[in-house]
Amino acid sequence: MFDRVLIANRGEIALRLIAACRDLGIGTVAVYSTADRESLHVRHADEAVCIGGPHSSQSYLNIPAIISAAEVTDVDAIHPGYGFLAEDARFAEICQACGIHFIGPTPDAIRLMGDKARARRAAEDAGIPVLPGSRQPLRSVSAVRDCALEVGFPVILKASKGGGGRGMRIARGMDDLEEAFNQAQSEAGAAFGSGELYLERFVEHPRHIEFQVLGDRYGNVVSLGERECSIQRRHQKLLEEAPANHFSADRRTEVNELLARALGSIGYSNAGTAEFVMDQSGDLHFIELNARIQVEHPVTEAVTGIDLVRSQMLLASGESLDDVIPGPTDVRGHAIECRINAEDPQTFLPSAGRITQFAAPGGCGIRVDSAAYAGWRVRPYYDSLVAKIVASAGCRRQAIQRMRRALGMSVLEGIQTSIPLHLRILDDPAFIEGRYDTGFLDAFLAPESG
Repeated sequence: MFDRVLIANRGEIALRLIAACRDLGIGTVAVYSTADRESLHVRHADEAVCIGGPHSSQSYLNIPAIISAAEVTDVDAIHPGYGFLAEDARFAEICQACGIHFIGPTPDAIRLMGDKARARRAAEDAGIPVLPGSRQPLRSVSAVRDCALEVGFPVILKASKGGGGRGMRIARGMDDLEEAFNQAQSEAGAAFGSGELYLERFVEHPRHIEFQVLGDRYGNVVSLGERECSIQRRHQKLLEEAPANHFSADRRTEVNELLARALGSIGYSNAGTAEFVMDQSGDLHFIELNARIQVEHPVTEAVTGIDLVRSQMLLASGESLDDVIPGPTDVRGHAIECRINAEDPQTFLPSAGRITQFAAPGGCGIRVDSAAYAGWRVRPYYDSLVAKIVASAGCRRQAIQRMRRALGMSVLEGIQTSIPLHLRILDDPAFIEGRYDTGFLDAFLAPESG
């Protein structure tokens, strides 16, 4: 097991990683930007190193500064969390070259999954169902036209090297295709440094279902069930649940076994999330695999009892999956996570500023992951996530009620947050019935915009 781990991240995920290390008796080193000097992850780590200015490019994306901090503090391993360098294959390779363990998938796996077009081909070859689409990147309008005619409209163009909703455009007919291609290619080039695109048939009113996986170095992979992530705005998730609504235990077992075989065959290791869209017929179609821990991992932890971050540490140190998870992995009960963002709940504009009061909710079945405190300043340089509130119970109805209670008892003043929006969603009849898709939020907010 590692003696010291450097946490190459900030905010709530940095605190989450520090907590897991403490449970394992591992020392921790935090890195921070000048803007984060007063942050909790700096206070709670055993040692902290300033690595640059407030902008991510000066600090949390500054590979030389992070590696220098790791070497100066003599750590065994680096955990990247999510975002920033978590899916940067070059960073993982540099860690290896410097004799530092990278707590995550191998550089080859990160590179494969980071190229969405290649990942799609690999999934298809491994027997995972994918949507009809291109098997190679498309670099011209004529190639896109030929592929669209073969696949059938509507289609969606996606950035091969990207994610997060950027570099994506829908075309519902041939007249839309050239403009969609030009816009997607331009946005992809600006965001990811590559204008390569691939094309898939677009699913109308899909649900977004994802499966948590863990793998060891010895070819063993386990899938720990699914999460429902369909409540999202512009492809950014706002609320997640586990298990997914109206998803049978037999179906879960079937997909779990398929993913374990398929990802084991390609040697996938450590944590990952296989993301799918579900069409209105109930068929699942693979869209991507995120080669890292996810923001929403706590809902899977709540329904399985498995500490995913602790598992990452153990798997990266060379332990086998059987030793890391010796017991059953059945899904029990229900969990809901609300992402509390520092933004206007009506306009979604960011709300930076100083938090004047903060009191996290408690009580049975409530977990809060946050780096916020009274007096802490939410900076404009980073993601707007301030806290994650997770409610778990024996059934979905009770989990919803507990989440209502937790949100109502939350005190977070000085900035605007998404809490009022979450409370409204929890009272919506369609949400209560568990019958919604990725278009839920647009329809939910439409009357206000009209």
